Amino acid sequence: MKPEQAALLRKARKSLRGAHVLADQEYLYDFAVSRAYYAMFYVAQASLLGEDLIFSKHSAVIAAFGERFAKTGRVPAEFHRYLLDGVDRRNSGDYGLGPELSKAEADKQISHAERFLDLAAQMLGPLPPDEKRQPVTSSH
Repeated sequence: MKPEQAALLRKARKSLRGAHVLADQEYLYDFAVSRAYYAMFYVAQASLLGEDLIFSKHSAVIAAFGERFAKTGRVPAEFHRYLLDGVDRRNSGDYGLGPELSKAEADKQISHAERFLDLAAQMLGPLPPDEKRQPVTSSH
């Protein structure tokens, strides 16, 4: 696994943790959905990076993931659908002015993100451990 892939997978795991924390707080479901989407997005980026493919736009990552992995049968097509639905829900939660997303929607997106991390472990190998945070020292 390339160091950049490991970094993306660590971000994916952190995003998933954040999604769980936010979903446990009443009325923060929009933000939980967003973090769950980003967990899936980071896994998709890491997978594509394994093919030496790098994209700057979300739409390009989602399309390439579908072409390279779902359409070829390397991953079940439902994972591409999870990304497509995830970005729609994220856009609705982040930018929509309509009703907020529900706990059920947050739980659904979190479940999809968990499946994406399981997929990453199958495709790329064991997920990398979290990096140890260095304590901040005072200069006094």
